[in-house]
Amino acid sequence: MNPSSSRSGRRRRGSRRRSDHRNGDRPQSTPSLWQRIISFFKGKNQKSSRPAGAPDRPPAATPYRPAPKPEFVEVTTSRLYVGNLSFQATEHDLTELFKGVGGVASAEVVTHRTTERSKGFAFVQMNSVDEAKRAVRELHDQVFMGRKLVISGAKAADERDAARFAA
Repeated sequence: MNPSSSRSGRRRRGSRRRSDHRNGDRPQSTPSLWQRIISFFKGKNQKSSRPAGAPDRPPAATPYRPAPKPEFVEVTTSRLYVGNLSFQATEHDLTELFKGVGGVASAEVVTHRTTERSKGFAFVQMNSVDEAKRAVRELHDQVFMGRKLVISGAKAADERDAARFAA
């Protein structure tokens, strides 16, 4: 006895009954799920902007959205944040750049712990607060190694910790 006939008219899994829907062939009269969803949100009186016979596809991806600008921190110490830094920039390059503005105590490019590749930002310690303010005035939005620098005062340790744990 055939196992498919003993189950009150049910067909076995390998049946060819749905062959008309294989390979994406759908009858023209039945709208796809996507078409029904669009027509629901567009309303009954509006027609679809998709030409007849065009394939069913989700809408195109959203266009590129640039990252938000980093917040500007007032210069209250001689430590500066340098953002949008080229990945090839070294501490020596930063020291030479900031020497033109004033005395540089130290420059530190922040790198990834395991790959040791630059993360694209750095901290520069100037000799005085006045030199740090002058460096921000002269070097902020200047092109360095093909990128516009973002220079502002560095946050104090307590501000960084508060921002990290606030959520």
